[in-house]
Amino acid sequence: MPGKNYYDVLGVKRDATQDEIKKAFRKLAAQYHPDAGGDEAKFKEVSEAYTTLSDEKKKREYDQMLLFGGIPGADFGGSGGRGRYATNVDFSQFSDIFGGTSGGDNPFGDVFSSIFGGGPTGAQQTRPTRGSDLNTTIELPFFDAFNGATRKVTYRIPSTGESQSITVKIPAGAVDGGKLRHRGYGEYGTNGGERGDLVVTTKVLDDEVFKRDGADVRMELPISMYDAALGASVDVPTPKGKKLRLKVPAGTQDGKTFRFRGEGAPDVRKRSETGALYVTISVQVPTNLSSEEKVALERLRMADKRTYGYGGDVSGNAR
Repeated sequence: MPGKNYYDVLGVKRDATQDEIKKAFRKLAAQYHPDAGGDEAKFKEVSEAYTTLSDEKKKREYDQMLLFGGIPGADFGGSGGRGRYATNVDFSQFSDIFGGTSGGDNPFGDVFSSIFGGGPTGAQQTRPTRGSDLNTTIELPFFDAFNGATRKVTYRIPSTGESQSITVKIPAGAVDGGKLRHRGYGEYGTNGGERGDLVVTTKVLDDEVFKRDGADVRMELPISMYDAALGASVDVPTPKGKKLRLKVPAGTQDGKTFRFRGEGAPDVRKRSETGALYVTISVQVPTNLSSEEKVALERLRMADKRTYGYGGDVSGNAR
């Protein structure tokens, strides 16, 4: 079509907003994208138009050229340009407007270069540009991250609005904030450029019992004050589904932590290694005592006073 410009290519008015330009591009890109069986030449044409009109600086310069009767993108006298659009511009008329130089230099050189990457007497094809990476996040229950799992992830391509899906393999030992890169599943490139990547970030949820700390696993183990004072052997659950025997020494204090080597999660950074399981003692004080228990504890308290030489009444006030 003679006199066709970038606004015509996208089917928008010259006073179109950026949202209207973007909406028009997405509709046409989805229609013409080669991966969807569309026309590759048409796809490149709408991509080229969008590249200029979505950039405020390039759009302003482009509009200036249209204002003076030119349609950028033409083959200027068969000199290696794109050969796609027509122009009736006599560039020599506007040296005072665009800051042209004497001696036959093209006054539109800087403007043309900023839009197309080359001068009109040697207009180069726009170089292939790699598409941007896309990001998404998936939440994983504790044991799915610990043991490994697969997830189907559906995401949207911004430039076309199309939905795509991919099956993501979650490695055993996946960590909170870990990133899984899937090459070639991101945004489409332009002018034949390769696609970007899809980066999947894992968010690991805590379990009621276990919490992840990298490859290590942490948990609290409640025991009675009697076991803490007298010592005991207690069973400890592990995220691997088995139980370990922990010998709690007499006089163990609240907050004491024990470590079990190799009972944590696989280390995704060092595949041959496994984290540890850290068990922190939580001493439980009884809240409902029988009269016999109260008498027994009172005797123990009095004996403790005599041993360590401190005292206090039942209200806790010092004497």
